[in-house]
Amino acid sequence: MSDILHTKVVTATKWSAITEVVAKLITPVISVVLARLLSPSAFGIVTTLMIVITFAEIFTDAGFQKFLIQHEFRDDDERIACTNVAFWSNLTLSFVIWGIVIVFRHPLADLVGSSGLGNVLAIACVNIPLAAFSSIQMAIYRRDLNFKTLFKVRIVGIFVPLVVTVPLAIIFRNFWALIIGNIASNAINAFFLTIYSSWRPVCFFSFSRLKDMFSFTVWSLIEAISIWLTQYVDVFIVATALSKYELGLYKTSSTVVGQIMGLVTTVTTPILFSSLSRLQNDKEGFERLFFGFQKMVGLLIIPMGVGIYIYRDFITSLMLGDQWVEASGFVGLWALTSAFVIVLSHYCSEIYRAKGRPMLSVLAQFLHIIILCPIIKLVVDDGFDTLYVVRSLLRFQLVLVNLVIVYVLIKLPIWKMFFNISVATISSAIMAVTAIMLLSVSSSQWWIMCSMVLSALLYVFIISLFKEERNLLLYLYHHIRNRTL
Repeated sequence: MSDILHTKVVTATKWSAITEVVAKLITPVISVVLARLLSPSAFGIVTTLMIVITFAEIFTDAGFQKFLIQHEFRDDDERIACTNVAFWSNLTLSFVIWGIVIVFRHPLADLVGSSGLGNVLAIACVNIPLAAFSSIQMAIYRRDLNFKTLFKVRIVGIFVPLVVTVPLAIIFRNFWALIIGNIASNAINAFFLTIYSSWRPVCFFSFSRLKDMFSFTVWSLIEAISIWLTQYVDVFIVATALSKYELGLYKTSSTVVGQIMGLVTTVTTPILFSSLSRLQNDKEGFERLFFGFQKMVGLLIIPMGVGIYIYRDFITSLMLGDQWVEASGFVGLWALTSAFVIVLSHYCSEIYRAKGRPMLSVLAQFLHIIILCPIIKLVVDDGFDTLYVVRSLLRFQLVLVNLVIVYVLIKLPIWKMFFNISVATISSAIMAVTAIMLLSVSSSQWWIMCSMVLSALLYVFIISLFKEERNLLLYLYHHIRNRTL
């Protein structure tokens, strides 16, 4: 990896990290407030609408964002031309899809289990063209590893729920607060991305360039659909089989875990993809960068997942309130499985995309879906507890599939992936045993918080006993202190 790229990666990581730290300080506060103002049923209704919105957004992007980040252009003229083609294609397609949703709004609402909410769905889908407008701008920033500008835009967007969604939740006490808040966030995001961007769309379009781009984007589009199915097919089954209350518990549980773990994953994933894309033809540099990211993420995410599982009741009560107590088991198990799924599976998708082989991600997702769908359909009537346990454990099937693909087709030494996380896993296990013993002493709130701190300190101490991990911790500390990471 060149010194210039290394500097860009370090700088990008710094700004991405700052962004997520700020986001994770504010977002949980907003979630805590909203969870106490709105019922699980309100979140369940919005979840059903998001099934349609997120599916539609797949087609509006059509894989162009990933193409602009991953593709090596001959010169700036080609890059600018392709950027304009991607922008106008995205925007046009988004309005077409929004129009289709408006026409078929009532049947679509019935399909996802929200009968009578067709007009609400049509209004919520204004997010489709707003997201399409921002998509290409985001790709430009990420390709250039310009996360400093994205930091500014994200900070503005972070405060939108605080000044829009929360007041509306106080007034309406229903799902409209969440819908209007999402629209406001996307609108403001699109506005500021455009204001800060040095690129402006021009009246240019080329069908020949669109045809050239299609060979890559078609696989990215199929990949996006397969990922969407993995994320939402179970939600769709739950939405049609269980109540809005149970759906709210189900989806919000994984969302809360995602918000907490996103402090690590959303910092690293965009940077990892952009950086690996620049090294796609440098095997040694590619592997060194990937394994370095994986080890660093493992040191942070594995103890986080184990800790959330051990303190699941306390964290659920803290984040969501007492009315969500039934979700604590799901919150804990989803966090525990997420820790290992992230380091052993999610980052494999970034390898496929960076190598220009998104069809491998499609293969992995397809092999997961054909197992996921029938099993979820089989257990959904057995109750919420059985459902979330089975759904959480099924994620390891996707891990297995990705590891096989990476080993056989990418020729990456998967043994090193396990070796990378071995110290973090063993240290987290010792931390977990200690935490359980501490919790047996007392169940008071102050003691729970004290035990969390003591367990975390024990983890850091154990990690520090290993030279490579100790050096990595010192490296992170040094750069954070000097504001260069």
